[in-house]
Amino acid sequence: MPVLDKSNSAAVEKYLEFVRSHTNRTLTQDPDWSEVKWDWGSEQVYLEEDGQIIAAMSLLVKKVPFFGALLYAPRGPVAENADPVLVRKIVIEAQPLVKKYKAFALKFDPETPYSSELEKEYEQAGFVVRNKGAKKDALIQPRYNMVLHFEDHDQESIMQKFSGKIRNRIRSAAKKGVYAEHGRSDQFLETFYEIYLEMSERNRLTPRSYEYFLKMREAFPGLRVYLAKHEEDTLSAGVTINYYGKLYYLYAGSRDKKRNLGPNQFLNYEMIRWGIEEGAEQYDFGGVIAPDKSDGLYEFKIGFCHKDGMTEYIGEIDQVYKKFSYYAFTHLVPKIQRLRIILTRK
Repeated sequence: MPVLDKSNSAAVEKYLEFVRSHTNRTLTQDPDWSEVKWDWGSEQVYLEEDGQIIAAMSLLVKKVPFFGALLYAPRGPVAENADPVLVRKIVIEAQPLVKKYKAFALKFDPETPYSSELEKEYEQAGFVVRNKGAKKDALIQPRYNMVLHFEDHDQESIMQKFSGKIRNRIRSAAKKGVYAEHGRSDQFLETFYEIYLEMSERNRLTPRSYEYFLKMREAFPGLRVYLAKHEEDTLSAGVTINYYGKLYYLYAGSRDKKRNLGPNQFLNYEMIRWGIEEGAEQYDFGGVIAPDKSDGLYEFKIGFCHKDGMTEYIGEIDQVYKKFSYYAFTHLVPKIQRLRIILTRK
């Protein structure tokens, strides 16, 4: 069957083996990610050839009042390449779910570099592609991303991939007594969340709930909370997950106190060192909004990815089933959300 039967333990094991060992595996395509997104439904579909899975797609199901449901495969599907013909085949496998949930669209945003040629191929295959023309808050995930590749580097030589400014900040922080601790206990998570809330309030961001992070810790044993400290002060905190050799820099926060000591740079280096020690292949810094100095996240992350640079992804690719509902969802809902944010801030 194209839709994974979760009651079939052998089929589930086969599916997990494929998505967790694949070169293009991603944290958000693991079925356990649905434990973090507990307020969404979850389904998995796959494509087989000669009895072997060749593509898989884990879908989150969001019921939208008046519209039906949105099927969303974050950073999916898991497949060998971005061939629109192959993607079209696995999207067809999701058809039973379209009927089951009365979906108005199926959305996916693969970690595939942008090219105008590939965009045209997706459009010719019947998909709607949203990227360069979309506003930053109209897309679920940023299109620009930074990944530090470890290759054959050790914990010291990896610093040669950083900018000189970042190297100096890390070494200076160590000399001035900044140190890091890590753990998974409630105490570590509570300290992280306290700092994360401070950062969110300072930057006028809407924070995740504490329950969100509890669910994440429960779902992924590879999660660690890191704290950067100086003397008795905890200055910054971050959450990282080692997902079968791919490290993710997921959430972080810092205090204004002693920022001149470089705790944020030091904290990331400590997480990178752990990844190399574990034999991981990369450290995913996550997205940035703008690929220039107008974005503080870009300024911070490009220092670590000085040599690896930034990747521009293809964007969101949609299979539309109900045109009116899709238009309303993509054009009207973002405007309502922006209005709510403005009113909340006031």
